[in-house]
Amino acid sequence: MNAAWICLGSLILFGLSYRFYSRYLSVKLFNLENETTPTPAVEFQDGIDYTPTKKSVLVGHHFSSIAGAAPIVGPAIAIIWGWVPAILWIVLGVIFMGAAHDFGALVLSMKNKGQSLAVVAENLIGPRAKALFLTLIFFLVWMVIAVFALVIANLFISFPATVVPVNFEIIVALLMGYFINRKGKSLTIPSIIAFFSLLVMIYIGTLYPISLKEFVGIENELMVWILFLLIYSAVACILPVWSLLQPRDYINSHQLFVGLILMIAGLFVLSPKMVAPALQLNAPGAPPWFPFLFITIACGAISGFHGLVSGGTSSKQVATWQDARAVGYGSMLAEGVLALLATLAVGAGFKTTAAWHMHYSSWQAADGLNAKISAFVLGSAEFVGALGIPKDLAETVIAVMIISFAATSLDTACRIQRYIISEVGEATKLPILQNRFTGSFLAVVSAFLLMITTEGGRGGLSIWPLFGATNQMLAGLILLVITIHLYEKRKPVLPFALPALIVIIITTIGLYFNYLSFSRTQNTFLSILAVVFSLAQVWVVIEAALKFIKIAKAKKMAI
Repeated sequence: MNAAWICLGSLILFGLSYRFYSRYLSVKLFNLENETTPTPAVEFQDGIDYTPTKKSVLVGHHFSSIAGAAPIVGPAIAIIWGWVPAILWIVLGVIFMGAAHDFGALVLSMKNKGQSLAVVAENLIGPRAKALFLTLIFFLVWMVIAVFALVIANLFISFPATVVPVNFEIIVALLMGYFINRKGKSLTIPSIIAFFSLLVMIYIGTLYPISLKEFVGIENELMVWILFLLIYSAVACILPVWSLLQPRDYINSHQLFVGLILMIAGLFVLSPKMVAPALQLNAPGAPPWFPFLFITIACGAISGFHGLVSGGTSSKQVATWQDARAVGYGSMLAEGVLALLATLAVGAGFKTTAAWHMHYSSWQAADGLNAKISAFVLGSAEFVGALGIPKDLAETVIAVMIISFAATSLDTACRIQRYIISEVGEATKLPILQNRFTGSFLAVVSAFLLMITTEGGRGGLSIWPLFGATNQMLAGLILLVITIHLYEKRKPVLPFALPALIVIIITTIGLYFNYLSFSRTQNTFLSILAVVFSLAQVWVVIEAALKFIKIAKAKKMAI
């Protein structure tokens, strides 16, 4: 089948969902159209975390933060079960689950003073739910920081042409943040200058790639990049959000949207056929397609990490209630486009079916972060190259886009972890943990300690097999919390209750299969974690059920 037609049909469905379904959620369930009270960003403005932000800037920041490497890697692996189920789950999952989840998490956090979903869970369910949420969130973000730092460091080594443009963004972002927020200038001119200067830097980076191995040695290059990224992330999450995080993500969003447009345009010009099989449910050596196709695609359809961004950083920056729809629902649709293009890039980017089968000869060949990112870069470069852009330049453009995605997720994850550490400090009455400098230090140091448990900074990968299931488990629990809120407000609950049920069932089965796999390989640590997370999920579900019963009784007595 022609990949261009698949892309077109999916984009139409995404557009219709934003026009109709997101409006239904906004008007009928959350009543945002008539909301006139100040948002948390306005009410608690502090110039550091709570900062009212223009919708265009915040959409860029939010989209860049949620769109890391996962929506590329997940679909690029999951296509081993066939492109039809992968595309169906991405499109339908994004529309009815992922985008609704992100939107609901954002609104719910805003209705609770911009506090985290752990605090919201405490307000709606109880203190035990908060403790379980805090533990799960810390573990999930801990993994994200450790693995994303490793992935970006490896990408810098694999694509040295990206070093100049990616790091140039940091300087431009600082200047742009100062110019706009301290000088009160318009966004238009700085944005144009920043975008075109970045294009120049991409060209310069292609001509003059930078490799550190000549200075620090090939054996130390990876660790030097890791340390640089962690130090940068610590500084980024200490600084006021307007000074670096917002402008950097805003600049990134421009290049990210341009990159997606180039890929789509090249896809329509090239009009390649899908060389991947439409259906291959018994893929060689792969785990059962159900539930692992859904768990593997992860952030490409629904992600608990997105709920942390919605309820962690973005809820503190939304200037008006009406902006939440574009930020929460709209940004996830954009990530759905990225996941869609990732699937098409690895499904139609190979020259022949034989070449595809060689790359996906087995589960072991398909399952790999760096290998799948490289496959996406090469496949996407084929699309962009159809527009007449030289192949090496096209590869640099796509690689810069991916690193920018991952880097913004990395520094946002560090900021979220700082918030979580601060909330732990509040719960344990330890003021030192509430200090943003202490929280930032602990966020990056804990991730670094995880990384060095394995040679080459790969410690995060040792627990990464649990990421997909725990990430979607968190999404299911967040959907459950949103359902309780709607039930309490006497609003329709089906749009969130049904996705919550589906996701919780999928993750429960996934954790069970994970446990069996870890037991067979005698991985005691991961086996214990799988059991602990399963029990934690059951605990929260039971607490939520008791809350439903309590609300129902209160409603009955009120009649």
